[in-house]
Amino acid sequence: MKPSIFAIATVALLATSVVAKAQVVVDLSLITCKQLLESDQERQMLISSWMSGYFSASKNLTVVDFRYVERNGKVIGKYCKSHKTDTVMNAMQKNWR
Repeated sequence: MKPSIFAIATVALLATSVVAKAQVVVDLSLITCKQLLESDQERQMLISSWMSGYFSASKNLTVVDFRYVERNGKVIGKYCKSHKTDTVMNAMQKNWR
């Protein structure tokens, strides 16, 4: 019986450590253009997708047109290259179409 209790405790400990590593909080209003540009491609896509949804919802748009998402991503990327200290949120407010 002792080995099964040990196995259960080990599995529970491993499961909680995996969950703890997965919990990451990001305040998207504080991300700078420089941080966005230095992020890996996956994180850039995540931030871009969230921002796209955020601004679409603010305009009561319920349809996602990926052509605009892609275009806006390029516009924001270009803006951020020359305004690295600006926040991404501010960049999107100035350039969102």
